[in-house]
Amino acid sequence: MSEQDATPPWKAEAEAHKRAMPLQRLTGNGMDYADVVELYRLVDDGTPWSDAAERLGDVNRARAEDAVDAGHRATAISWYRAAAACYRVGQVPLPDDAEQKRRMYRKLIDDYGAAGALEDPPVEHVEIPWGSGALCGWLLRPRGVPAPATVIIMGGFDGWREEYHVGATYLRDRGIAALLVDGPGQGETRLFQGITMDHDVDAAFSAIIDYLIADGRVGSTVAIWGNSMGGFLAALVASRDPRVAACVVNGGTNRPAEILDRFHRFTAKIQPLLGIDDPEAATAAMNEYVLTPEDLQRLTSPLLVLHGTPDRVFLVENARALFDAAGAEDKTFLEWPDGDHCIYNHSHEKHVRVADWLADRLAPDAH
Repeated sequence: MSEQDATPPWKAEAEAHKRAMPLQRLTGNGMDYADVVELYRLVDDGTPWSDAAERLGDVNRARAEDAVDAGHRATAISWYRAAAACYRVGQVPLPDDAEQKRRMYRKLIDDYGAAGALEDPPVEHVEIPWGSGALCGWLLRPRGVPAPATVIIMGGFDGWREEYHVGATYLRDRGIAALLVDGPGQGETRLFQGITMDHDVDAAFSAIIDYLIADGRVGSTVAIWGNSMGGFLAALVASRDPRVAACVVNGGTNRPAEILDRFHRFTAKIQPLLGIDDPEAATAAMNEYVLTPEDLQRLTSPLLVLHGTPDRVFLVENARALFDAAGAEDKTFLEWPDGDHCIYNHSHEKHVRVADWLADRLAPDAH
């Protein structure tokens, strides 16, 4: 291959980001289509991914502020949320100690919070004491529903909770509250509270359940919905805390370290999650997180597992093993023959199936 034919490093990096964050994932989880197209165009022209996304976020933030000044509340909500989506997507490749990452994540929190403050009822930021800091989340409540059931929603290795806002709105439309949470090792909880994931992770989620049950704004019925590695966490918590009223595993696995068998470079995502600098030590630690058939026999709450047949992040046979070993009598396995990881390419159908399944079990009279 000649030097002229070689792909420049910046181009290879841009293509890697686009593969990790494809159009269907970004639009399905709340990023405006025009922003995705412009982001891809900018990075193809040589603008660094994070710089391009922050620029787009700043434009949307200015639009939101103009809408506030004009008294257009609904428009302001939409632009604040679009800005937050740009910041969320843009900060992903940056290391935790990068000033730009922390600046963009603060903008993400500020703009998602600004949108939520304009809603009725408002979306509220919550901090649940844990260890030396707090587990941070956003509580979305349905309008006019006293003491609704609540679903805890979380992501995986990246764990940017705001990515799951769209799914939460499907629950809210059905009279169910949602708590978008950054668990140990994820998002705001990691970046600004310094809490990483260890083998007490299930106890951390039990503390979240404690918080919700004690919170007078919602009822005592709590379910859990985990995406990607968060699906493993959801099943883990449901197997250990009998208060979990229902469990959804989307794109999950019984052994998160399986991804390292195929993609060794993914260790770079594991290290900050666990707070372990050494790659070999992080890999060894991640391999300790396994749901055995004996563990899963204790998962007796209603269970919904969703997976894409061609998923290479977590293999469908491992999701099926989780499902088959679960002790739940009420359990459903949904498989998409063309489904990508977390079924991003069937976003609306996925959200409808999850929301209706949960509504049938948590709020049968609300939909």
